[in-house]
Amino acid sequence: MTPTISAQSLLSQWEKGDVLAAECPSRAVLQHLTNRWGTLVMLALTAQPSLRFAQLRRRIGGVSERMLAQTLQQLEADGFVLRTAHAVVPPHVDYSLTPLGQEVAPHLVALVGWIEGALPRILSARAGQAAG
Repeated sequence: MTPTISAQSLLSQWEKGDVLAAECPSRAVLQHLTNRWGTLVMLALTAQPSLRFAQLRRRIGGVSERMLAQTLQQLEADGFVLRTAHAVVPPHVDYSLTPLGQEVAPHLVALVGWIEGALPRILSARAGQAAG
């Protein structure tokens, strides 16, 4: 007999999150925050609380306009980034971290800080793999 999962049980599981489960919505959030561009946008907005699109693009080397726009849309949809459009000519849009974004940003800063601090060991391990 197959066990029956109640809708309430399923909702409860989703509210808590189970990133290892294929159907868990937390996977998309994890992807948005920890992909290269998502992390770099979050870091840039942590360092400077309000940036325009062009400023973000200049600050994050190598990101295309399309990828930056897509990343900002994803982070905005997840509630991490606030897009503020000002009614002026020419149009002026600022991006900043929401309270939720400010809450998660220190974790990303710590991860990037660890990576940069451990970079010599990481590169050495990488070189060892390439040689072996």
